[in-house]
Amino acid sequence: MPEPTTHAPFLRGIRQAAPRVDAATPASRDRAVDALRAFAILGVVLGHWLVTALVVDDGTLHTGSPLQHMPWLAPVSWMFQTLAVFFLVGGHVATQGYASARSRGTSYGEWLRGRLSRLFRPVAAVLTLWTVVATALLVAGVPYDTVHTLVKLALSPMWFLLVFAALTAATPLVGRLNPLWPLAVVLHVDLLRFGLGVGPFWLGWVNVAAGWLVPYTLGAAWTRGELEGRRAGWVLLLGGTVATAALVAWAGYPASMVGVPGTAVSNLDPPTLAAVTFGLAQCGLALLLRDRLRRALRRPPAWAAVALVNLSAMTIYLWHQTAMMATTATALPAGRLPGLHTLPDDLGWVASRLAWLPVFALALAVCWTAFRCYEQPRGRSSHVVRSHRPSPGRAVVAKRHV
Repeated sequence: MPEPTTHAPFLRGIRQAAPRVDAATPASRDRAVDALRAFAILGVVLGHWLVTALVVDDGTLHTGSPLQHMPWLAPVSWMFQTLAVFFLVGGHVATQGYASARSRGTSYGEWLRGRLSRLFRPVAAVLTLWTVVATALLVAGVPYDTVHTLVKLALSPMWFLLVFAALTAATPLVGRLNPLWPLAVVLHVDLLRFGLGVGPFWLGWVNVAAGWLVPYTLGAAWTRGELEGRRAGWVLLLGGTVATAALVAWAGYPASMVGVPGTAVSNLDPPTLAAVTFGLAQCGLALLLRDRLRRALRRPPAWAAVALVNLSAMTIYLWHQTAMMATTATALPAGRLPGLHTLPDDLGWVASRLAWLPVFALALAVCWTAFRCYEQPRGRSSHVVRSHRPSPGRAVVAKRHV
């Protein structure tokens, strides 16, 4: 089992750069928005690392999950299924950015190209590398099932980018949409699927758009200044929590908020009403934490760490599965190591997996060093969020200077 690696050089670098990062940050920047985005990305990364196992069996690799063998661990998924927060922030940033672009006379096409270019530029590097890797593995005689498992894991994060890109493109149409409308769509789809057992096989996939549109339109409402008070946060948090608990306890929805192999129903594939109400609770908590995050991020070291994650958010998201698989493959010659190659069926596996997390992080740092240039080309700065205070008709766009 690996020894935990030290993060001292990384932390020392942040401390040294922190004053410069803090001084270069415009006063209008809403640091809470960046913190929520960083939390959402890191939550997904840690969640995947904790619930995804690559099991060696008869010379092949296949995926497993501790939630499949220990369903009582389902509450772990509640902490790390943070996509709703990302869509909340995404809707907030996109609607602000589009309003600012219009005020500057920028066309919709120019604005959209700018938004999507940063989103998809890092994808090309992932696709290129895994095309080469998959071809080399097949030529070397690696079983097809193993190659399929690896490629599927590596490319699985990209479904999110397609949905997010579609919602971004629709921002002018959905920017003023009341979140209750897509929520009603999700409710009726689930009523037909689970309550009445009718409808075509593809009906549930309507919720891929409608389900994530709920937090996205909440982000647009945040931009309009409709969610500035604490009352909105408490209504979302309490209402979402009660609704989710009722759906799990009495309507038969799974307790896990991530997919579990072998189960008949997944809350995420496609999103269910329970996943959406759970996301509402998360969005409510995020809104309630905004002021505390703003105060906490006045400290330069804390802000520098958040800024670093935001500068490389897509690189971290796209390469975290590759980092885990690279660690798994590198360690294969040592035998079936606990928490890395073994069946995730007991707490011993969980303890071993926790010990592997620093190694996964180190492998991800290597990927970040190699591929971050595709997200942040040299000589260019990226748009970031403006002040959280809504302004009628105009907004000032800040730039990253880190």
